[in-house]
Amino acid sequence: MTRSIFVTSALPYANGSIHVGHLVGYIQADIWVRFQRMQGNTVHYCCADDTHGTPIMLRAEQEGITPEVLIARVLKEHQRDFADFHVAFDNYYTTHSDETRKLSEAFYAKLKAEKLIDIRPVEQFFDPVKQMFLPDRFIKGECPKCSAKDQYGDSCENCGATYSPTDLKNPYSVVSGAKPVLKSSDHHFFKLGACEAFLREWTRSGTLQPEASNKLDEWFKAGLNDWDISRDAPYFGFEIPGAPGKYFYVWLDAPIGYFGSFKNLADRKKIDFDAFTKAGATTEMIHFIGKDILYFHALFWPAMLKSAGYRTPSHVYVNGFLTVDGVKMSKSRGTFITAESYIKQGLNPEWLRYYYAAKLGPSMEDIDLSLEDFVARVNSDLVGKYVNIASRAASFIAKHFGGQLDLPAEKDSETQERLARAQNELNEIAQHYERREFGHAIRRVMAIADRVNKSFDDAQPWVLAKDASKHPQLQTECSKAIEAFALLTTAIAPIIPATAEHAARKFLRLDWPLQWKPVNVRGRTIGPYEHLMTRLEPRQIAALVDANKENLQVTTPTTTPAAATTSGTISIDDFNKIDLRIARIANAEHVEGADKLLKLTLDVGTGTKTVFAGIKSAYDPEKLKGRLTVVVANLAPRKMKFGVSEGMVLAASGDDPGVFLLSPDTGAQPGMKVK
Repeated sequence: MTRSIFVTSALPYANGSIHVGHLVGYIQADIWVRFQRMQGNTVHYCCADDTHGTPIMLRAEQEGITPEVLIARVLKEHQRDFADFHVAFDNYYTTHSDETRKLSEAFYAKLKAEKLIDIRPVEQFFDPVKQMFLPDRFIKGECPKCSAKDQYGDSCENCGATYSPTDLKNPYSVVSGAKPVLKSSDHHFFKLGACEAFLREWTRSGTLQPEASNKLDEWFKAGLNDWDISRDAPYFGFEIPGAPGKYFYVWLDAPIGYFGSFKNLADRKKIDFDAFTKAGATTEMIHFIGKDILYFHALFWPAMLKSAGYRTPSHVYVNGFLTVDGVKMSKSRGTFITAESYIKQGLNPEWLRYYYAAKLGPSMEDIDLSLEDFVARVNSDLVGKYVNIASRAASFIAKHFGGQLDLPAEKDSETQERLARAQNELNEIAQHYERREFGHAIRRVMAIADRVNKSFDDAQPWVLAKDASKHPQLQTECSKAIEAFALLTTAIAPIIPATAEHAARKFLRLDWPLQWKPVNVRGRTIGPYEHLMTRLEPRQIAALVDANKENLQVTTPTTTPAAATTSGTISIDDFNKIDLRIARIANAEHVEGADKLLKLTLDVGTGTKTVFAGIKSAYDPEKLKGRLTVVVANLAPRKMKFGVSEGMVLAASGDDPGVFLLSPDTGAQPGMKVK
């Protein structure tokens, strides 16, 4: 009996590029979807950009464009990156859509009718300069536990403590640098605690991996608090019906975006939307997510679905994070690799798909991209085992038999037995795919490849080719190898679809897409063999890392200060002309197309200045936000390729590679003059 499945992948935020860490979850889901289709099942695979929230609004403002223009640009970039890695969504959409807005309003109305919405005042930090309430991550200050400086408003990176933003000492707005003030505002809450009995049962129903269920127990023990689902203007999102100036929090409409994307697809393709989304549906709904968003998908989302009269997920499959060479991805080490840079360096995306699959299992464990092992595994398995079978056997078949395959005359029962053995092998591999045990599936595939290569070597076809009387045996051995190659191509097609399609269409001359069954090659004529895959060279990995490594050089001014004398000294009067001021870095961001520059928005007390600084090699922009530094405030504006720079920040460097921003002592405030 075939299955009807609605599959989603986590929605990437429309405020950044897709990187190799993101790709773990999307590749996992795509492999599973492709396998299901080879089984004859109907699958609708949908995703979308997550487009709402304060970060989107502020980034658009900084770029001088509307949020709509920003998210439209990022959408195209994300669609390109996923297509490059053969992640084949049936619909890749946006949460900023009429479908998601209408569904969000419908969800809210049903939750309100069930008396699960509570409205009450909330006191929170407000930026008096930007005239906006501040999300936790847009407030920094000193940790109330360990006094570490420049910590976010929800947790301390130094001691790990969690707290409320109002607990911070000496808080400041990351947006403007101003000291926030407390202000009260009515907020809308979803009564999550009222759904606890249902959630306790649902999270132990087999829908989640055991370790995910165990993780959720921590939240049950702590108690399920009401969930704030509203945000105050200004905010980029959907306004709450009947509540002017109030907007749905991005995490309310983001998962509804799954339905929004599917509704868009269903309307275009005449699919029965209700059959996949309404309570009691006999179809399946499966989410693939990262473990960092488990809380939202396994508590908030099912509670909303159940309360609003929709079906709950059949399964939520959770993957872990990616490390590179055993550690967190690093921009300074060149291992924070974007999808775009991987492709631009000329690397085959199927190399990465294969390597991830070899590492992936059904658990939430993190996986590691060992760059040395990556090279070895691709070359050993894909080139040395899989492709090797076709290239070796095809040369003999083409040269001596005109591409004609044949096997020894055998009874129908023998043919059926041979194909049945092959089908059993596919069935075993299929069980691994179904359970997302991709690493086990690959090991089984490569064990078959080892067996075929050994059998081919034992037959010594190069010897048989020299004796015309043994050519029938040569044709048989080569045909057996190519029949096995067809089996392996079927088994590995979900992982390396482009290579499998080329092998099936051009070489084996089979219909595509392949079905999950063995191929009888008797009497078939194969096409000319074309090289299927090249080796991965260590130098390619070195070039990839180097391309993603931040340059440790600072941009050097191209002009000499007018006040400089031939002796290299300046007078005190000349020095006094330089206006050095304390500035707080209100925002820091990458500059598209620039190797060395970061764009800094500096709060200098009397307003803000934009400065382009050659410090990209040394600093993560996110970690610069809120930091104090020193700026030459009266430097004449300089028109650069990427915009106008209105000053210069002071930094130190020496013989050793490294750049160090100058920072004032505690207590300094933006606008203070440096003397």
